[in-house]
Amino acid sequence: MGVTTPDLSVQIGSLRLANPLIAASGCFGYGLEYASTIDLRTLGGFVTKGLFMTEREGHPPERIVETPSGMINAIGLQGIGVHRFINERLPEIRKTGATTIVNICGTSIDEYAEVARALSQAEGVAALELNISCPNIKEGGIQFGCHLGGTFDVVSAVRKATHLPIIPKLTPNVTDPASFAKASEDAGADAVSLVNTFLALAIDIETRKPAISNGMGGLSGPAIRPIAVRMTYECAKAVKIPVIGMGGIASARDVLEFLIAGAAAVQVGTANFVDPFIWSKLLAGLTDYLTRHQIARVADLVGTVDFSKH
Repeated sequence: MGVTTPDLSVQIGSLRLANPLIAASGCFGYGLEYASTIDLRTLGGFVTKGLFMTEREGHPPERIVETPSGMINAIGLQGIGVHRFINERLPEIRKTGATTIVNICGTSIDEYAEVARALSQAEGVAALELNISCPNIKEGGIQFGCHLGGTFDVVSAVRKATHLPIIPKLTPNVTDPASFAKASEDAGADAVSLVNTFLALAIDIETRKPAISNGMGGLSGPAIRPIAVRMTYECAKAVKIPVIGMGGIASARDVLEFLIAGAAAVQVGTANFVDPFIWSKLLAGLTDYLTRHQIARVADLVGTVDFSKH
């Protein structure tokens, strides 16, 4: 009897992905930057850089510093704004055939809704990820993501503004991320994604100044993975909607850990800077694991962690 190729497809609300691997926002540009390196259709999807209504410069250099098993960034949500994205980038993205999730930002609830409405009228947007968790800007974003009422209100407003699937991106910089996942679900979210970066500080000991211009920034990379896996597990137990896990994924083993913890899909960010060709390796490792363990569908692996005593 021949070996059957495992089914890698996953369902995120009304959105069906060919596989659970998604390129994370901020680490993949607008997708086109990588289109000559990899076939974007081989990904489950990718998430664009965050978009406000208008263009945004971001913070001045230095904006990135390497840390043990990770990096701190404070880019400051630099971006071209939603209208330039729709007019200049989206037509080219459509040609790639990629599943495109657009990350949206706002300094107010009205701005989130306005950006969502603009993208809802554009062809080629598969879903919206709501950035309510960036630790690197003072206004907007995190002020909604660190307050349960704010999370509920912004998700509700976007829900009313769009027919597209909406995926709030949750912060780890709170005591109980699962309660924010529940607030998102109650407000009409189709899924949640987590974790965004951890607020962190690196200091240049010679100058005694912060290593990046913003002072503090967001820590990503393998250093955060075990905490991100724990938070993904907690959120998956708290809600019925799918959870998209991320945080320090650098190998197929890491992908599998998130899936077993309860993530329906995963996002890969910092590792893409280290190895832009990582995607085929992750897919191969995932397929090999499912085949070895005779698991027909990747969806059957989700949430199968066993806490019973050995």
